[in-house]
Amino acid sequence: MTQAPSDSDQRPIPRWVGAALLVLIAVLFSSNHVAARIAFDHGVPVLTAVTVRSSVTALAVFALLMVSRVSIALPGATLWRAAVVGVLIAAQSYCLYAAVARLPVALALLTFNTFPIVIAVLSWLTGGERPSRRTLVAMPVILTGLVLALDAAGWITRSTASTDTALAGVAFALGAALSFGIAMVLTQAWLKPVDGRLRSMLTMAVVAIITGGVALSGEGLKMPVDSAGWTGLALLTVLYGTAITSLFVVLPRIGAVNNSPIMNIEPISAMFIAWLVLGQTAAPLQIVGALMVVGSVIYLSGGRR
Repeated sequence: MTQAPSDSDQRPIPRWVGAALLVLIAVLFSSNHVAARIAFDHGVPVLTAVTVRSSVTALAVFALLMVSRVSIALPGATLWRAAVVGVLIAAQSYCLYAAVARLPVALALLTFNTFPIVIAVLSWLTGGERPSRRTLVAMPVILTGLVLALDAAGWITRSTASTDTALAGVAFALGAALSFGIAMVLTQAWLKPVDGRLRSMLTMAVVAIITGGVALSGEGLKMPVDSAGWTGLALLTVLYGTAITSLFVVLPRIGAVNNSPIMNIEPISAMFIAWLVLGQTAAPLQIVGALMVVGSVIYLSGGRR
């Protein structure tokens, strides 16, 4: 006998707790993308990476739901809505990994992290939650800080990739931002009453079916060529599964519009992880940009609900 989610599963959580959780989720996402780049450099195609991580995440969350005795029965209309969100997340997953495969990780994430603007605009236009004054003030400061912190223009000019490859990477990252922004708005509008773990399981199952079907209809699923590739694939699967499930649980409970800009700390996290793992250093202007982003995140998290 399974049970429905309790009221505590949907109860709003304190703003500062939600902000701290979103920062942690952003770090998990950035770590996942660094691991993905390692996997791509060692023989793992984008479709294989998305299919493996989504399949494992869906199965793990399904097992968690069974152990927790949470009912997975949903009305037909809700299932269709979850499928639509899943299609959008599938598009976002492929586009973002395709961008990471073509651009430096942090530059791809910088472009992708325009998605909070997509969320704010779409929610506003559809009569949903309006951006707060703090959000409207913080967004341009965050974007400016990101550009400084990641030295985007310098990375583009120093890139060894061709211009066409770089432009394709930027286009993929923008497509990922648009898909993810729409998915988050629809999740809050359509699926907010659904248990966050169940939302994650349904979404990841749809992603796995779509990307797996496309891969099998083409060249098939290709595994890593060495141990480094296997390590990257395993890490991106664990990190992404943890991050996306946590995001689906946390974000609807604190409000997507006025809290999603906190996720802009993700490319900053990627920059520091690259420094720790790869020995890359940051210029003084990049540090100033990082401080702008962190300060804006603190400013956002200190506002009233």
